[in-house]
Amino acid sequence: MSEPFSVPVAVRGYETDTQGHLNQSVYLNYAEHARWSLLRAAGIRQADLVARGVGPVALETTIRFRRELLAGDEVTVSCAFEWGEGKTFRIRQVIRKADGTVAAEVEGVGGLMDLRERRLVANPRERFKELAAEPGLFGA
Repeated sequence: MSEPFSVPVAVRGYETDTQGHLNQSVYLNYAEHARWSLLRAAGIRQADLVARGVGPVALETTIRFRRELLAGDEVTVSCAFEWGEGKTFRIRQVIRKADGTVAAEVEGVGGLMDLRERRLVANPRERFKELAAEPGLFGA
């Protein structure tokens, strides 16, 4: 199996809290950045989604904090989709320091919403494959 898609991120000083480590809410921003980066790498722009009348939605998110991150730390944020049979899918992400230490694990449940009907579409895996120039990035 190949390595999951990942993007580099540098922890910026303004993202830290009074203890000097990365503010807990910023981990979600990093995870979101990696997800949108995967979509772009697959050839899907936000405008493409809107034009097709669909948009990704987060239904559940869990963060497990393993090690602190400090200003200046260089990390990679991975992103791997796991598909089931229904209208939802899982996204597993790892925020890893340059030395390989896992700083956080982010797991989520998502869906692809029909923007007119305001309901999840059936078989989001197939919809992403239809939209993508590089569907392999979705594990599809």
